[in-house]
Amino acid sequence: MDYLQYIPALPLLGFFILFCSQGRLARWPSAIVGVGSIGLAALFTLIVGMDYYAQGAEPTTLFLWTWMQVGDFEPAIRLYLDGLSLVMTGVITGVGFLIHMYASGYMWDDEEKGYARFFAYMNLFVFAMLMLVLGDNLLTLFLGWEGVGLCSYLLIGFYHRDPANGYAARKAFVVTRVGDTFMALGLFLLYRELGTIEIQEVLTLAQQNWPDGGSTVTLVGLLLLGGAVGKSAQVPLQTWLPDAMAGPTPVSALIHAATMVTAGVYLIARMHDIYLLSPDAQLWVAVVGLVTLFIASFTALCQTDIKRILAFSTMSQIGYMFLALGVGAWSAAIFHLMTHAFFKALLFLASGSVILALHHEQNIFKMGGLWKKLPIPFASMLIGSIALVALPGTSGFFSKDAIMLTAAENSKAGMVFWSGAALAAFMTALYTTRMMMITFFGQTKTEPHDHSKLNMSAPLLILCALSILGGWFGLPAVQSVLPDGGLPEINHFEPVAIVTMVIPFFGILVGWLVYGPKAINVDGIRNSQLGVNLTKFWASGWGFDWLYDRLICRPFMYLAEINKGDVIDAIFRFVAAIARGMHALMTLTQTGRLRWYAANMAVGLLLLLVIVVLEVV
Repeated sequence: MDYLQYIPALPLLGFFILFCSQGRLARWPSAIVGVGSIGLAALFTLIVGMDYYAQGAEPTTLFLWTWMQVGDFEPAIRLYLDGLSLVMTGVITGVGFLIHMYASGYMWDDEEKGYARFFAYMNLFVFAMLMLVLGDNLLTLFLGWEGVGLCSYLLIGFYHRDPANGYAARKAFVVTRVGDTFMALGLFLLYRELGTIEIQEVLTLAQQNWPDGGSTVTLVGLLLLGGAVGKSAQVPLQTWLPDAMAGPTPVSALIHAATMVTAGVYLIARMHDIYLLSPDAQLWVAVVGLVTLFIASFTALCQTDIKRILAFSTMSQIGYMFLALGVGAWSAAIFHLMTHAFFKALLFLASGSVILALHHEQNIFKMGGLWKKLPIPFASMLIGSIALVALPGTSGFFSKDAIMLTAAENSKAGMVFWSGAALAAFMTALYTTRMMMITFFGQTKTEPHDHSKLNMSAPLLILCALSILGGWFGLPAVQSVLPDGGLPEINHFEPVAIVTMVIPFFGILVGWLVYGPKAINVDGIRNSQLGVNLTKFWASGWGFDWLYDRLICRPFMYLAEINKGDVIDAIFRFVAAIARGMHALMTLTQTGRLRWYAANMAVGLLLLLVIVVLEVV
């Protein structure tokens, strides 16, 4: 494990080189540093992974330095490698490298002239994400947690000349801070109750101190869930993710599809013993996932922006992961995290090629007829789509089926979870077919100009292979880490499994009949009053932004308007006014006139004499 420290160090070094250049570094050196640092980190991850298995797949801890020492509180910067952190590190560096390579071509002619700045932010993000998953204690994890939040803000608002992008960046930062506050409270509570923030010690002490569960461990689980909900864009803190599509498309692929939004899934999986001790908290994880995947799948059906369709799809797929964690399918959740990184990164990057070819047009209704004119993006979108809808043989099929069939066997909710997930699976196939039919078939509305380069096409082809083959080998790395002991054995010929397998085909068929030859005419339903209202409601994300605007934003702005003079500041202004008044009175006695001073002395002496006389009398 001699090379473990180089995995996060290389992206950090790349950031410092690009940051210190202050934007003066030319594009080629910037690309070499930005892409090369992540490529080397991916190479070291491969070497470390081989070494990890050569040493018997035993967890390893690498001490770097002591962070601080306050009494008995001595948190250290240590890196911890086990099967779970190895999988996460492989996804971050492997998929991250492909996205960086693609971005080197996508951002080449960008009008912002911020090539070096872009890769500096991207490198810093990868470093923060690696510290999140490799940190041995909760403080180091929280450092990476806040780091990815900062980088998300910087990258979403990368096109800072447009005020709307700045608003989207601030929204993401503020909303995720709400979740981070819950998480911080959870960490404080853990430290107060257990006296440590070392993850492995926390899990051991939790089992010893709360063997029968209880309200404290449930509260800890719910507070950590609050943090996970914010970072992973789950209900009710999901409103930031669609607006985050304001950033460049490679940012959407890296942060909002493959890595950052899965941080909440990793947190809950890493702290699994807390949830095993509190079935109530674990049930809420499943409920949050089910509600999110249901809401997001309907919302995606009503979007016109291709990136926003994929954004709501991401929310839905992360919902599947939360559902899996909540029903005890721990390994299936991480398996779907990995396969989702493959096909969703592919979809975002392929959509980026389409957007670039159409002169940055993102409205699918201004596209059409592109399948022959953009063959590589079309093939990439097609492969990513069939993996997303989980057709048999694709990577998404193996991971999503494992989640849904485990949910069906859950003794608490049984078929309720499966039914919700099945409806969302149908909607996923429906909106994905809609996106593909409108974007690539029919009449050409905008003439494309293929800007594809080798460094953009190669990552697409690699991700195509991973989206098809990435699920065939399972996920043996997490067998000894997660409590379910690995992926379940699935009999695909059982009735529930067959129905689960058929649902995507049915969704594709309905989508093709509605948006292809239009054999099913839904215009009457769509144009009815109910249809118009439902479309607006779903397209708005089920009104969450509207609700928050009226419950939180407007009351806050109203109170701010009332208190624009600031009551608290008025107290300090009053004290300052008294001091100034006393100063003004005192300066009246300092005139510089000798007669005035003599008169004051005489009056003073007279007053003293009167006081003395009165005392004597």
